[in-house]
Order: sequence, then structure tokens, then C-alpha cells
Amino acid sequence: MFTKKESTLHRTAARILKVARELFLAHSYADVTMDQIAGAANVTKGGLYHHFAGKEALYLVMMQADLLEKHQLFNKAVVMEGSCRQRLEALAHSFLALPAQQRRLAGLIRRDINTLSEEARQQLIHCYQSALPDQVRSIIQHGIRAGELRPIDARLASFCFISLVEHCVSHHGERVLPTKAQKIAFVLDLFFAGATGKTQIADAQWPS
Repeated sequence: MFTKKESTLHRTAARILKVARELFLAHSYADVTMDQIAGAANVTKGGLYHHFAGKEALYLVMMQADLLEKHQLFNKAVVMEGSCRQRLEALAHSFLALPAQQRRLAGLIRRDINTLSEEARQQLIHCYQSALPDQVRSIIQHGIRAGELRPIDARLASFCFISLVEHCVSHHGERVLPTKAQKIAFVLDLFFAGATGKTQIADAQWPS
């Protein structure tokens, strides 16, 4: 049970992280300052540093919290019963059901990774891989063992699957595949059957 002071500190930290997330999504890591975050969160700079040692520390806490949430969400697809296709479908559905801001947050890793210290980079890479590629790889490995997929490099295949899903929420992807069902059908059919295989894509209701 939080004391009143601890509860206030917790709410303040949560507000700071919410504001920081919005700023980091709108601007590059280098362009966001602690002064901006303090001002937007309506806290003094001293109060901000009371919660976070610096911008990198704040960024790491923000990203780690988001990736932990995603890990818990996507793990439901890993542990569920079903075929490889069904489990990848469930994982893709979970990702696409996230608010756009949360979907975009993981993309900041590729954008900002080289601006962070080596220690921070390693922490962030570990959290990202645990949250998404490792879980997709686990499903694919299961599919290989079950004979649903031919023997392939599961790690490479996991990144290919993730890339397909992420490109479906790009500006072009949203225009061509406006519904979640169309996005998922496209990704699964392309991943499992390839561009020349017999797919179910023709059955979808495409926009004119």
C-alpha cells in the first residue's frame, strides 16, 4: 500500500513519463530537453531530476515500461494452444489493436539507438528482443518442429514477420489495407505462402 507521499510521487512520475513519450514521439531524442519535459509535465527541473537522473535514464524507463507491457501482451500468443499460423495471427492482432502511439513507440529504438550510451543500447536491445523478436521466434520454432514450416532460420524469419506487420501500418500500408483484418490476412498469406503461392488474399474485400 502506497503512503500518500509515495502515491503523489508515483502519479508525478507517471505524468512525466506520459509527457516524455509524447515529446519523444514528436521530436528526435537529441531535440528533446529535460527543460522541455519539466515544463510540459508542470514540474520543476529539480523535481524532474528527483525522479530521473537524466534524459537517458528517463528514456530507458519509458521504453522499458512499454516493452514490458508488450512482452506480457504478446506472450499470450506464445503460450496459447493452436497452430503456428493461429498464434502468429493472435500476436499480429494484439499488435495492430494497440493505440497508434504505442505501436510507434517501439520504432523509436531504431531511430534513437545510436544516440545512447553503450550500456543503455544493450539494455534497450535486450528488452526489445525479449518483447517481440524472441517471442515470434519461439512461435516459428514451434511451427518448424510441428512440420508447419520448413526448416528455416527462425531468428531471421521472426524479423521478416515483424517487418511485414510494421509495414502494414505505414502510410502506404494504411491506404492499401485499411482494415485490421486485411492487414493480418496480407501478412499471414505472404509469410506462409509467399508472393507466388495460392493465398486467401483474393477473398478479401479490397478498396477500389
